[in-house]
Amino acid sequence: MNLSLVLAAFCLGIASAVPKFDQNLDTKWYQWKATHRRLYGANEEGWRRAVWEKNMKMIELHNGEYSQGKHGFTMAMNAFGDMTNEEFRQMMGCFRNQKFRKGKVFREPLFLDLPKSVDWRKKGYVTPVKNQKQCGSCWAFSATGALEGQMFRKTGKLVSLSEQNLVDCSRPQGNQGCNGGFMARAFQYVKENGGLDSEESYPYVAVVNGAPYLVIRALLLESGTLSEITDTFFRIHILYGRIYICKPMKSVSTDLRILLLMTLASQWSHLERRRP
Repeated sequence: MNLSLVLAAFCLGIASAVPKFDQNLDTKWYQWKATHRRLYGANEEGWRRAVWEKNMKMIELHNGEYSQGKHGFTMAMNAFGDMTNEEFRQMMGCFRNQKFRKGKVFREPLFLDLPKSVDWRKKGYVTPVKNQKQCGSCWAFSATGALEGQMFRKTGKLVSLSEQNLVDCSRPQGNQGCNGGFMARAFQYVKENGGLDSEESYPYVAVVNGAPYLVIRALLLESGTLSEITDTFFRIHILYGRIYICKPMKSVSTDLRILLLMTLASQWSHLERRRP
């Protein structure tokens, strides 16, 4: 075969393999990349754009059908728009595959008259949308969502609760932090701990705060001298900015609790005075 024909056929094959993009979406694509700070290599840009464009057109089709009354909700592009379904499932996979032997099956009462649907957002039960990021902690978000709604039902106040508290501290109940867990075991932790911190006091960071948790947990077992304990607490506070205690303080002796708080307060005041 003529060499020029072989090269022409080869180039034609390469050209046909390059995905064709919708130029009408160029502006949205560049805006999306800037918003989510996406930087791709030369070999990745093309197929990420193809995945994003496929997801964008699926969203537009769905919303068009919504306007025709075919769906009860709308969709919008978010930070995961350049990921395939398989990639998203692998990143967000968070439920441990295990069956519980205990528990009761809910049985609907006879002649129960229920509405076809309820929008709990309009009734004040639901906090704004949260982002678990690249941490398999959806079990913690599911648990806090349920607890937030029940707290609102009881108190009339909607408080965003701390998923990070569950991620860091419910390992003794069988959860695995960013590697998955169970809502039931999260509830068990809250029950045994006597409550759960708020999102404001214990913010989400999408990783397990392992170092301060392990050190503080060991200290609260009163395994060191008081001087060692207070010194370590102070160093942790400097390194991490805040101290999050997984072990309930009620299990620590009253004298030790008072001494720790007084020492931290005095040390922190001293540090504040030394700042320029």
